[in-house]
Amino acid sequence: MAAEPTSAPKTYLNGWFVPNDIDGFFGLFVDNLVQLMAIVGLCPIIAGLPASLVVGRILPGIAVSLVAGNLFYAWQARHLSRLTGKPVTALPFGVNTVSLFAFIFLILAPVYHETKDPELAWKVSLAAGFLGGVIEIVSAFFGDWVRRHTPRAALLSTLAGVAITFISMGFIFQIFNSPLVALFPALLVLIGYAGRVRWPFGLPTGLIAVVFGTVAAWLLRTLDFMPMPLWPAEQPHFYLPVPIVGEVFSLLTDPHVWKYADIFIPMAVLNVIGSIQNLESAEAAGDKFATRSSLLVNGSSAVIGVFFGNPFAPTIYIGHPGWKAMGARVGYSVMNAVAITAICLTGALPFVLYYVPLEAILGILLWIGLIITAQAFQEVPKAHAPAVAIGFIPSLAAWVILLISTTLQKAAPGYTLQEAATKFSPEIFLNGMLCLAQGFMFISIFFSAIMAKVIDRQWRAAAFWCLIASAASACGIIHGFVFTPDGGYGPAYFQKTGFSEAIPSGFDFAIVYALAAALLMAMHALKPGEIEH
Repeated sequence: MAAEPTSAPKTYLNGWFVPNDIDGFFGLFVDNLVQLMAIVGLCPIIAGLPASLVVGRILPGIAVSLVAGNLFYAWQARHLSRLTGKPVTALPFGVNTVSLFAFIFLILAPVYHETKDPELAWKVSLAAGFLGGVIEIVSAFFGDWVRRHTPRAALLSTLAGVAITFISMGFIFQIFNSPLVALFPALLVLIGYAGRVRWPFGLPTGLIAVVFGTVAAWLLRTLDFMPMPLWPAEQPHFYLPVPIVGEVFSLLTDPHVWKYADIFIPMAVLNVIGSIQNLESAEAAGDKFATRSSLLVNGSSAVIGVFFGNPFAPTIYIGHPGWKAMGARVGYSVMNAVAITAICLTGALPFVLYYVPLEAILGILLWIGLIITAQAFQEVPKAHAPAVAIGFIPSLAAWVILLISTTLQKAAPGYTLQEAATKFSPEIFLNGMLCLAQGFMFISIFFSAIMAKVIDRQWRAAAFWCLIASAASACGIIHGFVFTPDGGYGPAYFQKTGFSEAIPSGFDFAIVYALAAALLMAMHALKPGEIEH
């Protein structure tokens, strides 16, 4: 438990602020600012969203999400402090990093590349975000049960697979593409964070890296070694959040949305479980918050944000004990809500990116991906490492398919994925990649869960997970796919909407998983001996 100060700190505004809230604010604000910079920098490049849409609709929606959550968690901490008579630190809250990248790379980008319609891509992501938020709200009532019955390796390996492929690999390529601007700041981040370095004057590692990258970029631009960036097309303007409720509900039956159920459903479940873990971490530090209300507000903030244009789910952040040890209490959360609102509603962020190049913050984003990947191995029993590793494989397949699709779109317009599968599959087994890519986040969970239960010799539990995988395959949720008219691919159940015949339908995988379940049930009954090592 974190030690409390020997004397009560001086408070302001009837106990809502303490001096150390300023330190806590800067830490949380910079963390949120990095997420916002990633959204503004990546959405136009990766997903084709116009700057006017990102700045004028998505960012105001994010402000609504974060204000709703930050103010509640500040009130919650203030209320708990009054009940207990002890200083309490509010739960840190912001945009979910992993969910952000999952939605950009795995929903927004594919929909845009298939349809060339950025407005549709945005609305599909909103519908997916709404459904994910509803799942989070419902899960608040039985999230603990899900957590108890799902091996940690299955949950963390799914996150790690996305982190090492769609986050880390993409950014490491971009870093090495601009070494003079991006590589040294990235190395600074790795040295500072991995080495736990305390820099002179207490300067944060991330701030030093961003300043160095920014100075390097402008020096190179001044010397004509790099092109000058374009001045933002959108001028500073006050953007009010605009409700988009009707459009969200109108898309809930659209196949484009449910095609990505294997993305937004696991992300919502993982968000709930991650929030539960962070609540446990806060309790270990001395602040015991109500689980259900905390999770309900977490999910409700996501839904409210969706209704105002924000598809990116917020979440209770990891790191509460760090802010508590820093001496922050309630005010830092309120200050974060105010500052994020000001940034999001004034259209100032594109101008921040004009002066601070995206390459300068890539090292921070790379570190996030590495930490998520490392945590998957560190936070599970040592024997479960193979269960974590096998969960990476479907994400790798999905990432390779994304690279192949992008290459075809750029190098051979009109050349479809189906033609590529027919021509190249014997050499690179493209159909096999597609079978692993379709529903890859669910497949990661199933593979890892089965492996973890087998490692523990819990044969009946492993059989149960095999039966779930069999049912998911039979329904066309995982493995089975169809080639769609726009040149991409989708779940096998799309064949009912008039798309081409599923190849394969998923039933062949269902049979294999069912056979494995039967074998595991037999092992449960026979209780085979164990090889001595």
